[in-house]
Amino acid sequence: MQLKTYCLVFMIIVLEAFFISLILRPGIIESRILFTDEKKPTTPVDSHLKLKPLNKLKFLSPYGGDWTFGRNACSCRILNSDMFTYDKFNAGKDNLAIKKRRGLQYEQYKKRNESPAKKVIIAQPHSPLSYPTHGVEVKPLYSILIPGLAVHGMEGEKNTVKLTATQGVFNTIVETPDGVVHGSGEQELTIRSPSLAIINNILKHVTYTSKKYQIASTDLVSFQFEEYTAEFVILIRVPPMIRLFDPGPDNSIDSLVTIVTKTFIRYHKLRILISSIRKFYPKIMIIIADDSKVTEKIEGPYIQQYTMPFAKGWFAGRNLAISQVTTKYLLWVDEDFEFTQETKLEKLVEVLEKTNLDLVGAPVSQDVFAFKLWYEEGDDEGDCVFSQNGSFHPLDGFPGCVVTSIVVNFFLAKTEKVWSVGFDPRFARIAHTEFFIDGIGSLLVGYCTNVKVGHQKKGEKDKALNEVENKYAAFRRLDRNEFRSRLDMTYFKNRLKCYTRNRV
Repeated sequence: MQLKTYCLVFMIIVLEAFFISLILRPGIIESRILFTDEKKPTTPVDSHLKLKPLNKLKFLSPYGGDWTFGRNACSCRILNSDMFTYDKFNAGKDNLAIKKRRGLQYEQYKKRNESPAKKVIIAQPHSPLSYPTHGVEVKPLYSILIPGLAVHGMEGEKNTVKLTATQGVFNTIVETPDGVVHGSGEQELTIRSPSLAIINNILKHVTYTSKKYQIASTDLVSFQFEEYTAEFVILIRVPPMIRLFDPGPDNSIDSLVTIVTKTFIRYHKLRILISSIRKFYPKIMIIIADDSKVTEKIEGPYIQQYTMPFAKGWFAGRNLAISQVTTKYLLWVDEDFEFTQETKLEKLVEVLEKTNLDLVGAPVSQDVFAFKLWYEEGDDEGDCVFSQNGSFHPLDGFPGCVVTSIVVNFFLAKTEKVWSVGFDPRFARIAHTEFFIDGIGSLLVGYCTNVKVGHQKKGEKDKALNEVENKYAAFRRLDRNEFRSRLDMTYFKNRLKCYTRNRV
C-alpha cells in the first residue's frame, strides 16, 4: 500500500514536469498565442511616418500660401505684378555695399532687441522640479524672491540643487547651517543637504538681484537637481511710465479728439473741409501742417496752422501736425475730405474706448479700403511682407467692424501710439503703406463701415483753381528715380527683400 502511494506521487511529479516543459518551450508559447488570439498582429508597426506634401498643408498658412514651418527663410516666390523685390529694382554696382551697411545695422538692432525669452523651453517628463513658468519680473538693480522653487523626490546622502544666471546673482534671506549654501551673491548658487525639507525651506527664501541697469532685458535661469534641469525666464525691465490724457469734466468729443491734416497749396479744398467740420463739431481743435510756397492764413477759432519749409513733404507734415496734439485721440483727414451726417466721430471713439485697438479707420465716400499685412522672417537677404485685401476677423462687440492692418487716410488713433510709430519724413511725395509697415507688431488696427467721410468732387469750374489742382497733381507725381528711392528706403529701413503693394 505504501509502495503504491509512492508510485502515484512519483507519476504526478513526472506529469507536472512534463506539462511545465511544454509551457516553457518558446515554440509552444508562440503556437498557443497564435491559436488563442488570431486578430493580434504578427508583424511590428513601422514607426517612421512620412511628412505630408506641401500642397496638402496650405491650410496651415494664414493667407493660403505654402506653410513656412521648416524653411529657414521666407520666400519671394509669390510673384505678381505688385510684388517688389529689391534686386529687381536695385541691381546697381553699390548693391553689395548697401547690403553690407544694412547687415551691420541689423546686428546692432539684434543686440538691442533680441531676448533669451524667445528660446523654446521643453519641460522634462516626470520632473521633480517645481519652478515658475511665467510672470517673474524684476526692475534693474532691484531684488525679488523667486516664487515656486522646490524639489520633490527621495532623500539621499547628498542632495544637490544648483541655480545659475547670467544677468544677476542669488542670495538667501534666511540663516542656513554651515556648508549647506555656497555661492551667495554670485551667479551660481548651490544648496547641499541630505534633508529635502531643509533644501525646500531655503529655496522658498532664495532671492534674485539684477546687476545691470537695462530698461528691457531677460535672464534665462537654470535650475538643476541631480540629473534634472529646468530653465525659466526672469524679465528685467523698467515699467513704462504711465501717460494719461485728461478728457475734462464733461468727457466731451472736443476734449477727446483733435483733427489733424496737411495742406499743400490747395487752400480752397482745406476751407471746404473746415467748413464741413464746423457744421458738426464747432469747437473741436483742428491742426494744420502747411508746406506751401506762398502760405495763406487760415482764420478761425480752434485752429492751429503751422508753416514748414516749401515742399518739405507729406510725412514730415504729418509728424509736425501730430506732435502738437494734446488730446487722447487724433483724427487724421486729408484736406479734400468733407464731413457729412455719416461722419460720427463718437462711434469711432467708442470703439477705441472699449477695445484694445490703437487705430480705427472708416470709408471715404463709398470706397471700402482694408488690407492685411503678413510679415515673415527671412535670411541674410531680408524679410518678407505680403499684403492681402480684407481683414483678419470681425471685431467682437462691434457689428460692421473688423481687425485688419492698413486703412485709408481717414482714421481715429490713440495719440501716443501714433507718436511711437511716427511718419518717416524721408517719404515726401506719396506714402501711406509705409506707416503701417513701420507699425507691424506695435499697432493694432481696425476698420468700421458704420462711419463715413465724404470726398470733395474733383475738377474745378474756376480756371485758376484748375491750375492749382494741376500743379498739385504734378507735384505728387513720382518719376522712376523717386519711385526707386522710395523702395530703397523701405528695403533698407525695414530689412526687406520683397513686399507686395496690393495682394498676395
